[in-house]
Amino acid sequence: MARSARAQEEIRRFLDIGAVQVAELDLDGDEAVLRPGPGSPPVTHGEVFVLVRHGGRPVGTLLARVPEGADAKSVLAARARAECAPAPAQARAPGAAGEPPYTSVVIATRERAGQLARALDSLLAQDHPRFEIVVVDNAPVTSETRELVERKYAERVRYVCEPVPGLAVAHNTGLAAVRGEVVAFTDDDVVADPRWLTELTAPFAADPGLGCSTGLILPARLTTPAQVLLESHGGFAKGFTPRTYDPARPPGDEPLFPFTAGRFGSGANMAFRTAVLREVGGFDPATGAGTAARGGDDLYGFVRVLTQGHRLRYTPHALVWHHHRETWRDLQTQAYGYGAGLTAYLTAVLVNRPALLPAFLARLPRGLAHARALTAVRETDGGGAPGDHDVRTHPWPRRLSRLQRRGMVYGPVGYLRARRALRARGEGAR
Repeated sequence: MARSARAQEEIRRFLDIGAVQVAELDLDGDEAVLRPGPGSPPVTHGEVFVLVRHGGRPVGTLLARVPEGADAKSVLAARARAECAPAPAQARAPGAAGEPPYTSVVIATRERAGQLARALDSLLAQDHPRFEIVVVDNAPVTSETRELVERKYAERVRYVCEPVPGLAVAHNTGLAAVRGEVVAFTDDDVVADPRWLTELTAPFAADPGLGCSTGLILPARLTTPAQVLLESHGGFAKGFTPRTYDPARPPGDEPLFPFTAGRFGSGANMAFRTAVLREVGGFDPATGAGTAARGGDDLYGFVRVLTQGHRLRYTPHALVWHHHRETWRDLQTQAYGYGAGLTAYLTAVLVNRPALLPAFLARLPRGLAHARALTAVRETDGGGAPGDHDVRTHPWPRRLSRLQRRGMVYGPVGYLRARRALRARGEGAR
């Protein structure tokens, strides 16, 4: 097929992707409670992406079609009971016992006051017994964020301004300002579940050797083709099985450990023991959105903590709802940024910990095969379910595949450019 004809076919397939409703269904014995997702209208007929809970805790997702005229709750509850029974590991919820430690929540933002207000409202509704919130205003061009915090949240939220652009720089500024034993990070485009912070931080009380925890990220809305395509490509979720990654006992099913940090979690839902993150120097300021590296700051943090001998815990009970970007242009930017961030963070790890180079080189052939699979073009007719996080079933256009791979080639260059930019500012780099 000629390139222009292939591009037109990809555009047609992209535009044919229909909107999907988002809802959550809580099963408790014979009872079922159906709610729309954050900011979504009540569920009606049509395709629905459903988070299934048992007794309030997330246990799985499903994609179901509600026939016109049918009762949505009855249809979805029947499917959920058949397909989403909690596994024993989910029911046990290791690490959930004990009072969670005093926690600081850092949320970095830049010129998105409307989204920030929505995120802050959800954070202030947390059931965690003792926490603080720090907003880091990164390289602002207006006073909108500061005015929002002072006007609406002054007594409950601390405001800090960081003039140097870059997500890692902003996170390091937040890290320096916090008072909590644990520091949690999330983004300004999420809505946090009321138990998010408690579930994310309770494992630190149960495990003194824990350095980091991550949680579940699900789509708040699936109204545009770009949002559906991103979630069907894997989104940000890492499944519904709690798991602990221990550098003293490398997982047998992760031959690239610890360099496949994208398997551990994402920056919109992560927490660190504050002393541990400070001990490893925080995040590399030459990584992250807002720098030439384009991303990778969260992955860098995961690997640095693991390679320092601390454990990392993934818990699906700690849930945030993420507002995915909405347009094809956004998706192209994201695809390139993911590729760049991946190799930028690997470069950062090796620059800052050159002793890891032999282990990295030993895993390189498998790593290249993994990267090819991750960015492969999919010539399918769609129909796959968002939420099948390890089974990518919607088309993945050639254009996005190329952008991811170009980003991977660019990532090391972007990281070195970002380091030079920091030195020119007099900020330095780790």
